[in-house]
Amino acid sequence: MKTVLVVDDDLNICRITKLYLEKNGYAVVTAHDGEHALQQFDLLSPDFIVLDIMLPKREGWSVCQMIRAKSDVPIMMLTARGDVDERIEGLQMGADDYLVKPFDPNELVARVTTILRRTLLRTKAGTPAHIYEVGSLRIDVLSHDVTVERQLVALPKKEYELLLFFVRNPNQVFTREDLISKIWGWDFEGEDRVVDLYIKRLRQKLSAWTERKVDWSIRTVWGVGYKFEGPDAC
Repeated sequence: MKTVLVVDDDLNICRITKLYLEKNGYAVVTAHDGEHALQQFDLLSPDFIVLDIMLPKREGWSVCQMIRAKSDVPIMMLTARGDVDERIEGLQMGADDYLVKPFDPNELVARVTTILRRTLLRTKAGTPAHIYEVGSLRIDVLSHDVTVERQLVALPKKEYELLLFFVRNPNQVFTREDLISKIWGWDFEGEDRVVDLYIKRLRQKLSAWTERKVDWSIRTVWGVGYKFEGPDAC
């Protein structure tokens, strides 16, 4: 049984998150401030951490940095804001995922399960936790580097975030609305067709660096949306 440490000063969020995780077979411990979170981490060595950013005594950014300095345990950051810069900052600090409040508890459980499965695969393959590899595609979350066939691909923030989201959630179909909410945020006021434009750019940039057939792609699911197909994604 995997142990998840849930850190949030909102007792209701802790209660609901704990309930849903336990229903799916996880052992759950909670903490309500940054200092207590660090104590629980040192005491229990959890397999996964759900970490709010705005915490009493020590904010989530600091907790994330202190844990990441000594452990590769997967960390999902929670926040009431959906700013792109903030999400990128969290990923660069070493967070593995980022969920904006309010969130669906079922989605949180699904993300925890997916990330833990990928972490296990990377551990078996000897791949560092901050590296995502699918065939010739490689993403380094710490350095923000994306390479194809070992060639660096320059991506703006939104394209990088979109690609990273797909790689972290392989073989799942997402509508334009899903992608808008995850990458641009619910307060985005543009057209949902912006997703098509960004995916077109990603396909062009990534395919420009390889001439061989690859086992990954961002595929259009007609009438529904898009999905990243990569059976060996980890």
